[in-house]
Amino acid sequence: MPSMEAKTLFDKLWDEHVIADLGDGVALLHVDRHLLHDLSGRGALKEVEKRGLKVRNPELAFAVPDHVVSSEPGRTGGNAEWSNLHISGLRSSCSKWGIRLFDVNDAEQGIVHVIGPELGLTQPGVLLVCGDSHTSTHGALGALAWGIGSSEVVHVLATQTIVQKRPLRMRVNFSGRLKPGVEAKDLILYLIGREGAAAGTGYAVEYAGPAIRELDMEGRLTLCNLSIEWGAKIGMVAPDERTCAWLKGRPYAPKDGDWDAALAYWSTLKSDEGASFEREVEVDASQVEPQITWGTSPQDTIAVDARVPDPAAEPDPQRRCAMQTALDYMGLVAGAAIAGTRIDRVFIGSCTNSRLIDLRRAADLVRRAGRRVAPHVRAWVVPGSQTIKREAEAEGLDRIFLDAGFEWREPGCALCAGANGEFIAPGERCVSTSNRNFVGRQGPRARTHLASPVMAAAAALAGEITDARTF
Repeated sequence: MPSMEAKTLFDKLWDEHVIADLGDGVALLHVDRHLLHDLSGRGALKEVEKRGLKVRNPELAFAVPDHVVSSEPGRTGGNAEWSNLHISGLRSSCSKWGIRLFDVNDAEQGIVHVIGPELGLTQPGVLLVCGDSHTSTHGALGALAWGIGSSEVVHVLATQTIVQKRPLRMRVNFSGRLKPGVEAKDLILYLIGREGAAAGTGYAVEYAGPAIRELDMEGRLTLCNLSIEWGAKIGMVAPDERTCAWLKGRPYAPKDGDWDAALAYWSTLKSDEGASFEREVEVDASQVEPQITWGTSPQDTIAVDARVPDPAAEPDPQRRCAMQTALDYMGLVAGAAIAGTRIDRVFIGSCTNSRLIDLRRAADLVRRAGRRVAPHVRAWVVPGSQTIKREAEAEGLDRIFLDAGFEWREPGCALCAGANGEFIAPGERCVSTSNRNFVGRQGPRARTHLASPVMAAAAALAGEITDARTF
């Protein structure tokens, strides 16, 4: 008799992909989609060849150069010989094994976590992995997705399986409605700031509640993208009518009769009433203000109208020391207002916030403000994919940015991690829509403030951290 036990969305997807129970909560799972990029993917494919193995299911693997590719207009590859070796190596291995490669300047090239959902490779119910920690992004479509290490990438290529320990389950319920000017990026930064950078460790997190249902798909992708920044490898949103409408007609989405069958299956992908979670978290979305980070961890976040926290008020000595170290690195003073802090750079892009809606909102603020980028600020806009770039240009968004003094770049990871040699100069302060503000993340001694696209655009115009709602 089939079990009538109520299941979470995570449990349903996990159980459907188990090939073998290895004991102690560890299972061998089948992988439906394997995404590769130029850093971890190139090396893993070389390792497969070196060990005399074969790529078991090349039709289930998809590759793209994004981390090391230049974002310079007119680019043909990377910014250096070493980066071009990564790109050419990925190209050669994909050709050998018959893996679909979205090559540099291909019409469908872009950041791996942008093009996966955009092309319909990411679908509700699939188990998807990639050698990148922000693979949690894909859970926004109801997929079971997480980032894997280099040796695991080799294992998946050779076997189309992965060994994984079953995580605990957490649900974060977002009640209320977001205030005008508050975005998904603010919502997840607020959660990380409140709960801490390690609070999600060991959990698969499902985001639920009225505020999540009202988010557009791009907002949900942003939310799940930052799941790893509070320790959760897996972040998920149950698919709904908005998910299905967003996927319909995409290149790799089901077609014709397969579409109807997919819809029927996807409608079952939700946590059952009464399903058990090891932890439940409640957040009132109506209380969230636009967020900005002040330190060197995504948990170092405050409302833009707040003051920099004082380490002396922190009771935990270890946390107190970390806060002071972060303030010293960032060149900030405890108790000072964060708004009004002078900046040097702005970066609108990354797998977190480079989608068309992100660019529309930033461009709309720039258009309404009728101002140019402050003279001392250099501001980049880097679309997440060639498709997004074309669509943005068709809408005239590129002209809005260019006319206001922004630089309009080519798709890639760009200034998120500087893996392609594009950096923030030492000591410079950048408002960035990316996902990490770690020490040196955007370059040696670079200072990074994470924020939403509209907050970044407002900072570029003002020349300082400012509340975008004032525009």
